[in-house]
Amino acid sequence: MSSQPHIVLPWFVRRTRLPLLSLRCVDCRSESATTGPGRFRVNANHKLLDVWLLVRCVSCDRTSKLTVYERTAVSSFDPVELTGYRVNDAELVASTLLDPQFARRNRVTLDWTGAWRLVAPPAVLDVAWPVQVDVAFDDPVPVRPAKLIAHGLGLSRNEVMRRIKCGISLRRPTSVAFTFTVLPADPDDGRNR
Repeated sequence: MSSQPHIVLPWFVRRTRLPLLSLRCVDCRSESATTGPGRFRVNANHKLLDVWLLVRCVSCDRTSKLTVYERTAVSSFDPVELTGYRVNDAELVASTLLDPQFARRNRVTLDWTGAWRLVAPPAVLDVAWPVQVDVAFDDPVPVRPAKLIAHGLGLSRNEVMRRIKCGISLRRPTSVAFTFTVLPADPDDGRNR
């Protein structure tokens, strides 16, 4: 057997919708909010602008504002970006929500549960060994590599820990591209005992 992988599979982690925000509602104490269709509010005070992203509680529909810009000079905005805020551009809503500084500033975290999917070719694990898989992320979706690999290959997590060779921790969430190698199953691995 050569040391080079015989098969290279590309995997992509893609978002299916915008994630929910972990944000306590002041009315009903729910812990979840959504951007819905995505709306900004722009308020002018002479030559200064405030820009907020509007979110609403998933339980009681109460609307809240999260700060995007506060008391910022109009001249410092790119005209295309400013137009995007005024017309509620969907891509601008997504990039604002996924910006880590926005989350830190507003003290919110993103809940990615059910907001992503794995796009992968069918796993062909019974042909040539070893198999190398390249995982790429379209958005910063934090997933545990062991869980992602188990889901993508249809293996148990224990089997993933035995058969996967990877340069990163399989147990810590990541949203950065990585590569792993699937080794063949050991036929004597606990079956003949």
